[in-house]
Amino acid sequence: MRTKLWWLLYLLAVPAFAAPQLDKLTLPKGFHIAVYSDQVPNAREITLGAKGTVFVGSNSAGKVYALTDTKGDGVADKVRVIASGLQLPVGVAFKNGDLYISAVSRIYVLRDIENHLDDPPKPVVVTDKFPTETHHGWKFIAFGPDGKLYVPIGAPCNICDPGPDHAKLTRMNADGSDIEDVAHGIRNTVGFDWQPGSGRLWFTDNGRDMMGDDMPSDKLNEITRPGEHFGYPYCHQGDTLDPEFGKGKSCKDYVPPVLNLGAHVASLGMRFYEGKQFPASYKGAILIAEHGSWNRSKKSGYRVMTVRLNGNKVLSYEPLINGFEQNESAWGRPVDVQPLPDGSVLVSDDLAGAVYRVTYEKP
Repeated sequence: MRTKLWWLLYLLAVPAFAAPQLDKLTLPKGFHIAVYSDQVPNAREITLGAKGTVFVGSNSAGKVYALTDTKGDGVADKVRVIASGLQLPVGVAFKNGDLYISAVSRIYVLRDIENHLDDPPKPVVVTDKFPTETHHGWKFIAFGPDGKLYVPIGAPCNICDPGPDHAKLTRMNADGSDIEDVAHGIRNTVGFDWQPGSGRLWFTDNGRDMMGDDMPSDKLNEITRPGEHFGYPYCHQGDTLDPEFGKGKSCKDYVPPVLNLGAHVASLGMRFYEGKQFPASYKGAILIAEHGSWNRSKKSGYRVMTVRLNGNKVLSYEPLINGFEQNESAWGRPVDVQPLPDGSVLVSDDLAGAVYRVTYEKP
């Protein structure tokens, strides 16, 4: 009952659809933002095809979109729905011509999709072995350097001890075989990427709710070896035991975050920036989409942040895009960030149903 009530409160707190209001956004000097497409309801994870197609998953829209910029002017002039009627198809990942889609308990694939955008094939089930709970059941997915598809399994609750089948990150072969655990103690990661050079996987993780406005923080984590435990539900933000599940535990027994991102910011999609268009200080930095709080008395998040690193040491944590909410009213909620080959970056916004393109020109 407590879980159902929490979920109802969340749904009631989510703002209604709003149109893009780019004039309200602020970016560092030299950066510009424009609408790539405003025809992508519930836009969530973004991935790129081999031929330049931008694929976007959705949440309650139940659709997967293919965006194409045939004129090369930085605007998608064609938006196609290539799959529909799926259960929370948030995650999209592209490999060897095929598009993989997460849908709670299932992973689907659309074969040879870029050659069939106008007549997309029927989604084929790769596996249906994941849990069926929808609470944190939507999934950001990505192929790693090892060729495996990484699939998170969120906790089926705000706070609980869900056992070994939840609150973890898994990986599998592209054909759905050999599903194995990668890391544990992860409440809900909706964004991860591999660091160029080290090859290590970094991920964002959402902190629990109902511990007050300022506790606990969302986290940015690094996996240094398989099997590590990142604390959930026993220890939050690396230093705070859970009032219910932390009894008899020690935060020293779990992997601490590389960076605490702030309470309730809802850190989602993240990518390492390796492009050449942005200033050199962005090379190797992490870009993080912060979806924004839903139950904090004063809103937090609603922005895209830059984390600069030296190896695995944080040098700075500062905004790239601010202004998706003003005076406690939000018109946009960033979800994912995706660098393009030309060095620009796409940002999805599920509240405005849009994808934006961020560019840089030296002032």
